[in-house]
Amino acid sequence: MLPANIEVNLDKQAIRQYIEKRLDEEIREVLWWIDLNKMAELTNMSPRFLESELVCDVRMRAIEVKKNRKRWWPARQAFEVISTITSEW
Repeated sequence: MLPANIEVNLDKQAIRQYIEKRLDEEIREVLWWIDLNKMAELTNMSPRFLESELVCDVRMRAIEVKKNRKRWWPARQAFEVISTITSEW
């Protein structure tokens, strides 16, 4: 019997992108509210940059919820608004 030689070529970058996309979708499904730190983590932008470029935008202020000094944003709406703002850059 001849030994079988099977070679599988995998595109690691494509697999990684697919997994990250699926994880992002799942995270968005679970999150209801996000704060500035979570937003910074998910967007890979610094809190300072988010504050100066995104959070000060009228569209983000419109969906902002405050209690004392703490601020939150509905996760789905925030992601949509961020996508809209960044597409205008």
